[in-house]
Amino acid sequence: MTIKDIKNLLDAEVVCGEESLDKEIHSACGSDMMSDVLAYVKNQAVLLTGLLNAQVIRTAEMMDMICVVFVRNKKPTPEMAELAAESGIVILSSPKRMYEACGILYSNGLRGEGEING
Repeated sequence: MTIKDIKNLLDAEVVCGEESLDKEIHSACGSDMMSDVLAYVKNQAVLLTGLLNAQVIRTAEMMDMICVVFVRNKKPTPEMAELAAESGIVILSSPKRMYEACGILYSNGLRGEGEING
């Protein structure tokens, strides 16, 4: 699945990173608690969250994620978008709620850690 596929499946708007929509995505996670993402999430390419602060971008950067999807029509500040762009992170904004967005991606084959190969 590509970031463009995620964008289309979630009816999302590209906030930054339009040039990277063809990047392949093999796994995802959803959380509003960045401490959980740091403690438990490994090898995830996409983070879905409703938390709207710079710590989300910093966490994604530390975890080598290539895309952040803000759910519930949340829009990052220009400073957050600039930070993401500097780090090569694509930001999407989706009108879907977290539960629905995760379900859509899961039902279309995007898995979490431990489920990628089976």
